[in-house]
Amino acid sequence: MKMPQTIGLVHFIGIGGIGMSGIAEVLHNLGYKVQGSDQADGANVQRLRDKGIECFVGHKADNLGDAEVVVVSTAIKKSNPELKAAREKLLPIVRRA
Repeated sequence: MKMPQTIGLVHFIGIGGIGMSGIAEVLHNLGYKVQGSDQADGANVQRLRDKGIECFVGHKADNLGDAEVVVVSTAIKKSNPELKAAREKLLPIVRRA
């Protein structure tokens, strides 16, 4: 199955984790627009920034911006403000398991 290039901006909640940062980087390298947020400004977040991926530190609803798809780390709680905002906007939410 081939992924469409027209899915729009993909927002990763928990982008600093080893798995999530890798997925974000692969999608970025394939030409997708990606961004994300994490609680900490760690090495993975800096590596993604160095590649031109916008990464926010801290979780807030405004971080979603114009995202059309949200990818969520398994470490993210249901009460996360970005996840709640994505649900309110009826955005597709993909759980990384």
